[in-house]
Amino acid sequence: MSDAPIDPGMAGKQLPLSGESRRSFLTKTAALAGAAAVAGPVFGRSTYTEKIKPTVKERGINPPKPGEPIRMAIIGIGGMGGGHAHAFCSFAKDEGLPVELVAVNDVNEVRLDDAIASLKDRWGVECDRHTDYREILDRDDIHAVLIASPEHWHAQHIIDAITAGKDVYTEKPMTLNLDQALQVREVVLGYPDRIFQVGTQGIMQGKYNAAKDALAQGLIGKPVWSQTSYCRNAGNRGEWNYYALDDRWKPGVNVDWESWLGYMPNREWDPKVYARWRRYKDFSTGIIGDLLVHVMTPMIFALDLHFPTRVIASGNHVIDKDMENHDQVNLVVEYGNDDHQMVVAGSTANAVGLETMVRGHRANMYLNGRDVEIRPEREYVDDVERETIEVADIGNDHNAMRKNWLECIHSREPAKSNIDLASKVMVAVDLATRSMWEGGAFTFDESKMKVSRA
Repeated sequence: MSDAPIDPGMAGKQLPLSGESRRSFLTKTAALAGAAAVAGPVFGRSTYTEKIKPTVKERGINPPKPGEPIRMAIIGIGGMGGGHAHAFCSFAKDEGLPVELVAVNDVNEVRLDDAIASLKDRWGVECDRHTDYREILDRDDIHAVLIASPEHWHAQHIIDAITAGKDVYTEKPMTLNLDQALQVREVVLGYPDRIFQVGTQGIMQGKYNAAKDALAQGLIGKPVWSQTSYCRNAGNRGEWNYYALDDRWKPGVNVDWESWLGYMPNREWDPKVYARWRRYKDFSTGIIGDLLVHVMTPMIFALDLHFPTRVIASGNHVIDKDMENHDQVNLVVEYGNDDHQMVVAGSTANAVGLETMVRGHRANMYLNGRDVEIRPEREYVDDVERETIEVADIGNDHNAMRKNWLECIHSREPAKSNIDLASKVMVAVDLATRSMWEGGAFTFDESKMKVSRA
């Protein structure tokens, strides 16, 4: 497969059926799917105002039998979906892992056909072709689905897949906003026999697991505050503009644009929005949800934090002024139940980030490299030993996360990046986004699962 990036902005085919207008469909299914309910803008993004309901019939779980390969499908076969497809085929063909990719879905028939041809040419794998993702969920011969659709579709795809009895791996962020995330959380917790994984692969790195053990042992004393970042420089081209446009895409012919939009307000076909949706605030939180979740998730895991209680953030346009989402962001995430603060920076205008570390009362923990380094504070040099906790190289952490999902499907043990962790991340993402667009700080009450302006 070419190393050139392909647009990950692919969605499973949504609810309007062939020959049925989007307006007619949304009117008839508002009560069923909650998809027609579009509220006014919340920090520039439309959101659900009604409960997201499954659009498929409920099924019990049907895990693979001992010795039986996992039969999986992918919803959204663009850049990320395509990368996953080739990775799982490699696991089967090169490593002999018990997994079979049997079906792929997309609203873009050009990408769907290209992906199927590529998988057959490279791996000899023949995948079934579906333009309606619900057809995949209706199949009893499929055990698991990987969701690689745009952020505004994650919630419906997850809820439908869980309801249909499938094990789920979803791309990050878990959902577009917190309202959707809490609805997904309710459904996932309501079906505890399903395996659910969110693709924040940094959590697989050994240093964060070693850090979790060291912090639990109190090696640095009380963790006072932590810092992390995800920074890169897009140059003059603009972040996410490297996702290519294709002249073969024809809305109404081989691209179902209305289905891709889903519950979002109707708009004219725009290949830039379709291919580069991360640049647009209606469809993505940009740096926060696409990049910062990768670094916040393992830190929250290592520190064993509760839900955030207060977030204040700022974002601005420094270089890429054409992008709706910011190209420079800074967050302060407070964890009041843990007496801890996390400082997070993100940029697509400069590649020099913060050092990844946890500052303790007695010592500091450094996590920039593969290992964990502990250095005592001056006042505690006689009490705390300076040390390096060496960590084994796990190789590609993305592959490690994919394999963790497969292992959990067979063992029925919970996946590493689970619903509880993903929910905590989504609180930080959502409150930070609100703070940037609306100004001020926002708080979260874990007991009520409610957001308020501070």
